[in-house]
Order: sequence, then C-alpha cells, then structure tokens
Amino acid sequence: MIPTKEEMEQAFAMRHGEELQKKFAGTTVAVCGLGGLGSNISIALARAGIGKLILIDFDQVDVTNLHRQQYKAHQVGMYKTDAIQENLKEISPYVELEVRRVKVNEENVEELVGDADVVCEAFDKAEAKAMLVNAVLEKMPEKYLVSGSGMAGFDSPNRIRTKRVTKRFYLCGDGVSDVKESNGLFAARVMVCAAHQAHTILRIIAGEYDV
Repeated sequence: MIPTKEEMEQAFAMRHGEELQKKFAGTTVAVCGLGGLGSNISIALARAGIGKLILIDFDQVDVTNLHRQQYKAHQVGMYKTDAIQENLKEISPYVELEVRRVKVNEENVEELVGDADVVCEAFDKAEAKAMLVNAVLEKMPEKYLVSGSGMAGFDSPNRIRTKRVTKRFYLCGDGVSDVKESNGLFAARVMVCAAHQAHTILRIIAGEYDV
C-alpha cells in the first residue's frame, strides 16, 4: 500500500525536523544530465523530500548504462527522462517532476533552469560541463551551482572531495580522473561523487555553506 502524502510528509518531518523539511519541500532543483551522476542525484534528492525536480536529458537508456545508472533492464530504449520519472514516482510518489527532453545549450539554458533555486551539473562530457557552468555563472549569478568533475577509474573513493570554488559554486570529485584515461567508470565511485553533489545541495538549502 502506498503511503498517503500526509504520511510521507510526517515521516520526512520526523527524520529531518519540520523547519528543515519545509525548506526542502519549498525548493526546486534542476538536474542537468540523467546519467551516472544525475540519476543517482535525483533519487537522493527525491528521498530527502525535495519539493520539485527539473530533470533534463535528451538521451535514451542503453544496456551499457545499467552498470552505474539508476535504470532497470526493462527500461533499455526508453528516454531517460521517462525512465527516471517512472522510478522516482515509485520512490517518492508526491515529488513534483518537470521533465525536459532536450539538449542543453547556451541559447536555452536560462529557459530550462531559470525556475530552479539550485542548478546541478551532471553531464558526462567536459565540453557540456564547461558550457553549463559558464552559462550559469555568467547569466544567472544569483543561483547556486553544484558541479561534478572526476569520478572515473578504480582509485580510492576518499579522493573525491567537495570544494567551494566561489560563494555560490561548488565542485565535487577528484578533479583529475577522466574516463578516457582510466579503466572505466565504476558504479560505487560514481555514486560517491553523486552523493557529494546531492548532499551539498541539501546543505545549501539548509543554509550550511561551508565544506
């Protein structure tokens, strides 16, 4: 039996405290990219009771994604926006979801993430990461931005850190590893970086800005 909305709200408040949970429930987070980082970040935020998630990706689930991304075998071939929406509604049925099946670029970024309180960069490619980070910093300097860089390979997960780059810009990862120069991506290490990003977002909402 699915809990009622009131039951879930009471459970969140019991775990987080009413004041903090009100902040979570009143926040909108844009997750740009729904791969290994973004799918894990989205689930962590939904489990925390974030009020609204804007989910942005243009890609489809591939069998090669299943070893590190939060999708299921039967979802291969589905658009990631549809698949993650399905999975999130199973986990947190009352979270508000806005899905955008589109590729983010310099022209549409403000329209896509303009309503978000926090923007989360979770792209795979360095060029896309740089584009989004630069666009948010230049065009929307009032927004908080949390980005990921460096989670590939089999190195120690303890090398993954969160750094406060500027007042409103945070960077999570080891800052070094690249999938092209390592022995691939491993679910556990990618999830460590995703957890850093998700928890950094929760701390920002809570008013905890230091790392």
